[in-house]
Parts: sequence; C-alpha cells; structure tokens
Amino acid sequence: MKILDVPQSGSVAGVTSSRNRFGQYRRSRAIPVNPSSTFQGTQRARVSAAAALWRTLTSAQRVGWNDLANGFTRTNSLGASYNMTGFMCFVSCSANIAAAGNAAITDAPALVTPATPLTATVTLTAAAFSIAFTPTPLGAGIRAFTYVSLQRSAGRAFENDFRLLQVSAAAAASPINAYAAYVARFGVPVVGNRIFIALRTFQTAFLSGPLITSAVVA
Repeated sequence: MKILDVPQSGSVAGVTSSRNRFGQYRRSRAIPVNPSSTFQGTQRARVSAAAALWRTLTSAQRVGWNDLANGFTRTNSLGASYNMTGFMCFVSCSANIAAAGNAAITDAPALVTPATPLTATVTLTAAAFSIAFTPTPLGAGIRAFTYVSLQRSAGRAFENDFRLLQVSAAAAASPINAYAAYVARFGVPVVGNRIFIALRTFQTAFLSGPLITSAVVA
C-alpha cells in the first residue's frame, strides 16, 4: 500500500518499506530467493577473497583506500547520498577487477571515471543476440561489462534486476555477441519477450554509469 511517512527502507517484523517512482509503499515481507547458483557462488567467492586480502594490507594501504573512498558518492534506495568506507571501496574495486580477469591490487589506484557507452543497438532473435556499441573500439585497457535481465513481458518498461553476463576483452571492437552466454544461462530467447540490457565500461578498477536499453525478441 502507498503511505505518507518519513523516508524508510527495510523490514520490521513481517512488513517491508520501500519506494518506487510513485512514492513510498509497504508490503508483506518476502523471504529473499537464494538459488545458490554457480554465478552467485562466483560473486560470493570474489567478495570473500577481497575481504581476506583486505586483512593483509598495511596501515598505509588502508589509509589510501579510505582516501579513495572519500571521492566516491553513492545514492541509497531512499535517494540519500553517502560515502563508502575504505573497506567497502576496496571490496567493490576488487570484485570489479576479478570480474574483468585482471590481477588483484593492494594499493589504492588514482580515481578514474570511465565514460558511459554512447550508443547500443541490439539485434535480438531466437537465434541471435548481439549489441553494437559506440565508441568502438574501446580504449586501451578498457573493457565492456554486459548486464542483462531475465526474459520479460514485451509490455514491461522498467527493470531493476540486471545480471552480469559477460566481460569483453580489453580494447574490444563492436559488436558484443551475447547469444551463447545468454542461452547457456537463461535459455533460448522466446519470440515476443523483452530483454533489458545495461552496458558499462571498466577501467583500472572502476565501472561507468550504465547505458540501459531493451529489445523484444523478433
């Protein structure tokens, strides 16, 4: 149900508070799904490895990550801005680096803001799934992270559940061929369904903002 109340997010007893484009609402609390998939296990392993590596850092290295974290401003589910801690920054960057297939780092890098991809043109059928992007090719050391949704109704206009599908090689050229990876993970695209795509670029240890688009399977 919709409500007028102080901004809040989270669960108390059997009630969950949240917000969407229409304002705040409350609903019955649902138990989160824990599929224990291979992909979920991989991400958990990356976070665990980063947390373990954090414990080996020197005090000076931790200070460096705390300083880097002060340059990050993020927005929570209530729209409020906050800065990460050095540990949060280290784990976030380390998970990005691991996903990219690069070697782990212990010293905080200089803050880089990767450019969001300019355009993404999707070709999507039951037998093909490719994403042409610009600029192309990517710059030296820059990779493309492709996130996708599950198959949705064609009438759906909003998506907030994106899964990392694949990461390109550094300096890759357009297009991204996502068909094999998508079919292996989510099944053959069904004609008439909509799939949402979010493209980000990766540089050093950081991800750009997302370029979000979608296409209906033809």
